[in-house]
Amino acid sequence: MTYAEVKCPAIILAAGESRRMGTPKALLPFRGRTFLDGLIARLEAHCHPVIVVLGHDAGRIRASLTPSVAVALNPDYPLGMLSSLQCGLRALDPQIHHAVFTLVDHPDPTDSTVHDVVHAPPAAVVIPRYHGTKGHPVRLSRTVIDELLALPPHAKPTDVLYRHLSATHFLDTDDPGVVDDVDDRAAYHELLARSGQAQL
Repeated sequence: MTYAEVKCPAIILAAGESRRMGTPKALLPFRGRTFLDGLIARLEAHCHPVIVVLGHDAGRIRASLTPSVAVALNPDYPLGMLSSLQCGLRALDPQIHHAVFTLVDHPDPTDSTVHDVVHAPPAAVVIPRYHGTKGHPVRLSRTVIDELLALPPHAKPTDVLYRHLSATHFLDTDDPGVVDDVDDRAAYHELLARSGQAQL
């Protein structure tokens, strides 16, 4: 079995409070689904399992999911993104070689981008770029996963990622979806306009 044939799990971080948006970003309508449902479907085509990390408003978001979706609850979500990433990484089979993670407010990577990230050659980290800007989803090797799990609660994931910069594979793409960061209503409306959907 080659490296590319090993099934790659995926983690979606959806535990934040969505303060600037004013409503859970996971539940925002987009392309006939919610942000979260669309990402799950996109990732499930290439990854198994797909694990959703929930925190704030977990009951409401979880109720929108099908029972088959794997959920990891992060009680420490107020500590920030690292706590959610660690929560998702701890839910993985310890034997996996690599895993993908993304953020629920990056809802629109293309199918081909997800495929190319998942099936990229072996590297410590795989990061897609659009016009030189780094984005998501990101693939992590087992070594990097272990180092992220060892970080203290108030550290930043970049503390580990920068350490592996020379062993990072940057995947240049023409997909603007990798750099979407839909944190507020203005960004959401811009995304809807770009994708040809009616404003809500």
